[in-house]
Amino acid sequence: MTSAPPRTDETGAAWPADEFTERLRAVTAARYHDRHPFNLRMHRGELTPAEVRRWIAARFHYQRHIPVKDALILAGLDGPGERRTWLRRIRDHDGTADGGEGGIERWLRLGEAAGLTREELWDTSRVPPGVRFAVEAYVTFCRQRPAPEAVAASLTELSAPDLMRTRIAAFERHYPWIDPAGLAYFRTRVTQGARDGAEALALVLARSRTREQQERAVAALTFKCEVLWALLDAVDTAPGTGP
Repeated sequence: MTSAPPRTDETGAAWPADEFTERLRAVTAARYHDRHPFNLRMHRGELTPAEVRRWIAARFHYQRHIPVKDALILAGLDGPGERRTWLRRIRDHDGTADGGEGGIERWLRLGEAAGLTREELWDTSRVPPGVRFAVEAYVTFCRQRPAPEAVAASLTELSAPDLMRTRIAAFERHYPWIDPAGLAYFRTRVTQGARDGAEALALVLARSRTREQQERAVAALTFKCEVLWALLDAVDTAPGTGP
């Protein structure tokens, strides 16, 4: 992607790349869901097995829609290079064959390691309504908004590697009843998340050339943080029955 001098518009001068980047990172620093009370309890080892299983089942509903939102973003990207980059994300999650090593398969194995069946994970009737609403809101956003804004929403990946490291340590220490092999999704996302976040940030910087576009990118990332927070709200307040 080539770089051109930022333009200005009626809302003011475009932010320099370093300031724009800092504003994006400030959103995740303040709003990322690693600070949600449910995540904090998880990482302190305070969740019951039923709560862990409920979170795994609910979060799977989000995981299974990641390739859907990425396909919607893919359709709006310009040029073969951008599309190849995003197509790899779909392969990363869907895998290249049934039962392969994609992210969805790894999450299914996490569920099995925690005592859930694949049928339970695919059963959307067990997913709290608030989780379904949050996921649908995110998919709809990626369907309706320009690709650079949808990509900006994915920049929660900038904070994902640190969260995955924290989560791996917490599960190994506090939840030994879960087979460590089931943590493969988290281990893979440490490196994948860092790569994906860097690529998405480069695309957002290149395609957000005016102050208005930059502000929309910041707003998109804020929205995504709110989606993840709302998802955990729904898990945290769901009835105690179920997975």
